[in-house]
Amino acid sequence: MKAELIALLAGATLTLAAAPARAIDVAPGDYVIAPSGTNIALLYLQHQSADSFELNGSDIPGSELGANVMVLHGLHYSEAFGMPALYHAILPVVGFDTARIGGADQGTSEGVGDLTLGFTVWPVQPDNPDTGTTLGVSMFVTAPTGNYDVTEIGAGSGAWTLTPQIGLVQGLGNGFFLDGVVDAAFSFDHDENGVTVSRETAYQAQIALRKQFSPTTSVSLGLSSQTGGKVEIGGVDTGLRTRRDQVRLYANTFLTPTVQLQGMLAKDIEVDGGFKSSSVIELRLLKLF
Repeated sequence: MKAELIALLAGATLTLAAAPARAIDVAPGDYVIAPSGTNIALLYLQHQSADSFELNGSDIPGSELGANVMVLHGLHYSEAFGMPALYHAILPVVGFDTARIGGADQGTSEGVGDLTLGFTVWPVQPDNPDTGTTLGVSMFVTAPTGNYDVTEIGAGSGAWTLTPQIGLVQGLGNGFFLDGVVDAAFSFDHDENGVTVSRETAYQAQIALRKQFSPTTSVSLGLSSQTGGKVEIGGVDTGLRTRRDQVRLYANTFLTPTVQLQGMLAKDIEVDGGFKSSSVIELRLLKLF
């Protein structure tokens, strides 16, 4: 049993540390309220590159990761409980160019990731968006539908997760806005080969200063910070944590009245318990219906 636990621990450590981040990331302006009946289709294309792996404060040499992520995100705006409401459906698809830790190539489970369904309501709505306050409250449920193998770096997580989230948009005047989001991810324990895999609650805070140059074009500078998420397997602390600070630069514009293109560049500035991304490049295509 001890040998089996050690093998499982090693494999799961790789899986949980190396897979792309599963947080509910939010771009600046995403908590702005759209009219009821609006439908939006989002397509994200992201490439992540990492050339270091940080564990317990040490860099494991000979480690690198190249991941390609496509995310489909459908949105429907409506009303509920006398407030604006929004329904979400999110599905990622993940592939890996490179997956290496300590100089050794790792097995991968590519393909469809975990499906997330979400619901948002806005109890606080601004009279004047330019200087007013918008506050939304969301709940996301993530199901372990993705390709998952505890011994491989995978597209799925193997666990059910509940993520409540609060989003704020504060108008500052003169086209400036402060976008802030906080959430907490509660993952349920799951068994793999008779051994329990558990992850403590992981927290994330995202903040961005957005300059709206026109109703159709904006640029934002933001930070994301993730903490918590200690991973244990069979009661043994793996040393993995959801500890990541990342700086982000966004720019978007509407190409037509119903099509928006957004680009994001990001870089990890501090990581403990996983790969440290030297670059994250993302394109997002938005279509209004």
